[in-house]
Amino acid sequence: MICTEAVLADTPFVVRRRVKWGECDPAGVVYTPSFSEYVISTAELFYERLFDGRPQRTKDELGFGTPTRALAFDFRRSLWPDESFDIEVQVEAIGTRTYTLELTARMSEGRDTAFVARLTPICVRRGTRDAINVPASLRNALEQYRRACETHHLANPSHQGQTA
Repeated sequence: MICTEAVLADTPFVVRRRVKWGECDPAGVVYTPSFSEYVISTAELFYERLFDGRPQRTKDELGFGTPTRALAFDFRRSLWPDESFDIEVQVEAIGTRTYTLELTARMSEGRDTAFVARLTPICVRRGTRDAINVPASLRNALEQYRRACETHHLANPSHQGQTA
């Protein structure tokens, strides 16, 4: 079996993806909806790192969910079958009920930016789907991750935006 997705680094959190033929149109260009899958899949892996466990199970146990409130893309280049790209996650903002993750995808070779996405989940109570404040456990994990990334970038200024 060939892996088409792998975690490369924890701080900053980076996932490498390889474009599969089935994610493309007959001309070989990635379908626009496939980009949403790239972002959501990376976010789920990021939550697994934040919670040190299965993200949906952990959120169930803590009584909240994080459906998407907003998702925006800035496409910089096309992606083609068999190309690899690395998605880096940064915490852009933490609000009262929402937070925003910035996900920057760079080509594994050449490091050109393929796209930048902003994912804004809203925290809801499991079962009722009522909006709630960002749970303390999630807020603390997001803040810790953001501080760790800032420290990493200060210690490695020439490596900003690059994976190890």
